[in-house]
Amino acid sequence: MIAFDFDYYKPRTAEEAARLFKQADAEGKQPLYYGGGTEIISMARMNQLRTGAVIDFKSIPECNVLQTKEGKLTIGAAITLKRLEDEMELFPLLGATVRDVADHSIRCKATIGSHLCGKFYFREGLLPFLLVDSEAVLVGPEGRRTVPISQILNGEPCLGKGELLVQVISSERLFGMPYCTVKKTKMERIDYPIVRIAALRTEQGVRIAFSGVSDIPFRSRELENILNNNSMPLNERIERVVQAWPAPILDDLLASAPYRTFVLKNTLSETMTALERRRV
Repeated sequence: MIAFDFDYYKPRTAEEAARLFKQADAEGKQPLYYGGGTEIISMARMNQLRTGAVIDFKSIPECNVLQTKEGKLTIGAAITLKRLEDEMELFPLLGATVRDVADHSIRCKATIGSHLCGKFYFREGLLPFLLVDSEAVLVGPEGRRTVPISQILNGEPCLGKGELLVQVISSERLFGMPYCTVKKTKMERIDYPIVRIAALRTEQGVRIAFSGVSDIPFRSRELENILNNNSMPLNERIERVVQAWPAPILDDLLASAPYRTFVLKNTLSETMTALERRRV
């Protein structure tokens, strides 16, 4: 049960949603955009979140687009993780990645927009988009813009106040490249990750992104340069990656920092070995 009242809005356009957000914010209601609701409901029930206005974007037509056109895949923010899993032939690495996010019932409700912009920091579904240089379509009180997804979601989310993620657009150019997605958990496959890696092997080298190790999901070109330096043995490359890790390694109930580091090294070895054996 949610122990507070709030206003509920169901706009028909992204611009209307942004206007409602601006109005509710001016009234001190601390508005939230609502997709699948799994995160908002869970946190509200635990008294970790409070809002006076919820703006449901699931009825906005452009948030429900899932199509390929002229070599680009457009995914609306209201598309569920389960649908991306079911139609994984559209973007195989993305489908394989979201298949391991939460249980079946949650994947049927959780939307990719809420997943990417949510407060739970794992955001595993972000990793494939970072690897293929996707773009995000945003609408906010100041208007509409399209930006590289790495500019707003690589690490801590940095959308403008009141901006709604409407769509993610990805070039299909890299979809057919050899890929690997590996998730290490404490117990069940659908648990929060201790280490999550998604990687692609391109003609220029391996692209790789991480979740679970630190309190941000990210892709780092510096770490990629180290891993692709074939003048060094793989184990030395991995040691250097750990030394250059750009954020504190988590130490929590799921795993201690030393154990996470151990799992990270093994998972990197597993991933790089698998990809280096595959031809582009």
